[in-house]
Amino acid sequence: MIWTRRRVLGMGGAMAGMAAVGGWVRAAGAHQPVRSATGIPGKRISLKNLHTGEELESEFFRGGEYVGDSFAAIQVLLRDFRNDEQHPIDPKLMDYLFDVAQRLGVDPVFSVISGYRSPQTNALLRERSSGVARHSMHLEGRAIDVRIAGVDCAHLAGRALDLSRGGVGYYRASDFVHLDTGAFRTWKG
Repeated sequence: MIWTRRRVLGMGGAMAGMAAVGGWVRAAGAHQPVRSATGIPGKRISLKNLHTGEELESEFFRGGEYVGDSFAAIQVLLRDFRNDEQHPIDPKLMDYLFDVAQRLGVDPVFSVISGYRSPQTNALLRERSSGVARHSMHLEGRAIDVRIAGVDCAHLAGRALDLSRGGVGYYRASDFVHLDTGAFRTWKG
């Protein structure tokens, strides 16, 4: 691609327009909430599905409301990769991830091991491991298994525990943390 003056100016205008509507915001300290036009902080998150390689960066909360288009994209990314089945994702789960990253003082950039699980996948995993719950919150779109590059999973689990909400499971051998929006409880796998 040849970068002409016209192309550079056009790209600059497009990027400025996207930033103005909250479609693209990234700067030093971006883990801080983004201020919307109304002055109410917005929340951004980045997710990478380790099974599909898909990545998403999205502002999921803006102007005091959850962003429906953002959750539609999150639902696709967190689908059951074994059969492509999708399920609505609990907005509080994204809040939880965002708040844990805030506690850690890092950008909310998560590698996802598991999001939604279909009943068939959950049954298959239960056959292979005693550590998979029969009524897993993954079945309801209320659980996620994650890690953050450069952050020890024990530290990640510890900051989640500081919030005293939802489920926090630390799986040292597999190097991930389970977070869910159920009742506060903790375990090690």
